[in-house]
Amino acid sequence: MDWLAYSPIGREVEVVWLKDYYQFTEWILQHGLPDGICFDHDLGANTPSGYECAKWLVNYCLDNQLYPPLWSSQSANPVGKVNINRLLKNFVRSKEKN
Repeated sequence: MDWLAYSPIGREVEVVWLKDYYQFTEWILQHGLPDGICFDHDLGANTPSGYECAKWLVNYCLDNQLYPPLWSSQSANPVGKVNINRLLKNFVRSKEKN
């Protein structure tokens, strides 16, 4: 599969594949926000979802007065994909109003 087809920032990028919520949060805490994020919703059984990652990202951005990076979702879970995109779009809209 051509995962870079979902990249919100193009193909000429360094890709860091973080496969669960804990890797996602730890990477951002250590490195700061990346230029772009591709979310998947279903990250495995008995583990927080990509939606939980997106919620954590919103709180991280609120706490640090940041906008989220560009994002997309390549999730095969249509409801999860909509929820991730809705959460982040609503957050960006609320930041733009203030």
